[in-house]
Amino acid sequence: MDDIELARHLADGAGRILLDLRAGGAFSGKELGKAGDSRANVWLMDQLARHRPDDGVLSEETKDTPARLSRSRVWIIDPVDGTREYGEGRTDWAVHVGMAVDGHASLGAVALPGMDLILDSADPPDVPKPASPLRLVVSRTRPSAEAVKVAEKLDAELVPMGSAGAKAMAVVRGEADIYLHSGGQYEWDNCAPVAVAEAAGLHCSRIDGSALRYNNEDTYLPDLLICPATLADPILAMIAELELPEAG
Repeated sequence: MDDIELARHLADGAGRILLDLRAGGAFSGKELGKAGDSRANVWLMDQLARHRPDDGVLSEETKDTPARLSRSRVWIIDPVDGTREYGEGRTDWAVHVGMAVDGHASLGAVALPGMDLILDSADPPDVPKPASPLRLVVSRTRPSAEAVKVAEKLDAELVPMGSAGAKAMAVVRGEADIYLHSGGQYEWDNCAPVAVAEAAGLHCSRIDGSALRYNNEDTYLPDLLICPATLADPILAMIAELELPEAG
């Protein structure tokens, strides 16, 4: 298998494990999310050790070590992105399998098992033109202040949704036009989605316009913007001008 075939294999296999576990009925709610994370991660790590033993790996569910920092190629995975949604029986959760090469999200596969979909960076869909009014996808439980303010300025509709991967793929699939997040994420939350979104021709950056970089010693990557390239500059300018209350 080449890298993208492996990424799809991993995303699909983990998704099937998770669906089978949920259908079995032995767990529910938070316990289901915990069990799903663990079982999917064990399988993913085993597969990567078997197929790409020389690559680095960063997984949300495996204790991190400095070994990956010296590797050019690093797989960045999230066995269940959106454990709450997965545990609640919803469809807006994902499996992320991405690869960073020299810090850039070079390829990725994002499975949406509840929708029986896998999107990858080798064959992304054609992104439709932005809708009118624009649709800005946000967390269904804690939409960020920046996102709400930008939506107001754009007269855009807020579209609540679960996991980061589901939100990013909503933009790729044309179900939303903008994904603006500033509430805190880690590299595994967005590496694979960013790889797919960039391959689809979408703009992806931090909310200050800087590049998203991966395989850092500190894996915290708190914010991002995914949107059509034509909207990027106006949105970044709006964010820069926002006056938000200081946390505290």
